Amino acid sequence: MTKRLRAKYKLDRRVGENVWGRPKSPINKRDYGPGMHGQRRKGKLSDFGLQLMAKQKLKGYYGDISEKQFERIYNEAGRRRGNTAELLIGLLESRLDAVVYRAKFVPTVFAARQFVNHGHVKVNGVKTNIPSFRCKPGDVIEVKDKSKNMALVLEALQSAERDIPDYVDVDPKKMTATYVRVPEFAEVPYACTMEPNLVVEFYSS
Repeated sequence: MTKRLRAKYKLDRRVGENVWGRPKSPINKRDYGPGMHGQRRKGKLSDFGLQLMAKQKLKGYYGDISEKQFERIYNEAGRRRGNTAELLIGLLESRLDAVVYRAKFVPTVFAARQFVNHGHVKVNGVKTNIPSFRCKPGDVIEVKDKSKNMALVLEALQSAERDIPDYVDVDPKKMTATYVRVPEFAEVPYACTMEPNLVVEFYSS
């Protein structure tokens, strides 16, 4: 079980947005922060506060990966040639759990991490149970035969809650997905506003 499975919607209330675009999000009914002081009027955030919020929101979106792991991904993006914000998003979207989520094999990114951890996924025919595994363009991700009749998978594939992006090519009948290419930031179907440029500023300051 991922550590944030029960408390995942706290992020929605903390940032005041429906981060994953889910109908069950409490922000749809209570658009204020969690806790006994949640309804207090919020002061204007400083530049650092905005940068920190952007970082926490992006990190939390991908299943609340650890601070150490997120910083490692950021540092890799910073070492590469090109726009660091774009590269950061590309690296995050290349994670196996992110591709499984985008392919709609599971309903949430939290479920995607658990699904991969429990060995329900193959990459290019090889069982892979590491959620942070880096997918490359052309990689074929498939649900194992024994897992194809799981209610979780069948319900997710039939859900109209979100669309499959163009950079993931899915065959729903075979339950396979090809990671076509590393996406640009503008292509990623975030349900809320993400600001990776502020994340870069956070680590650069």
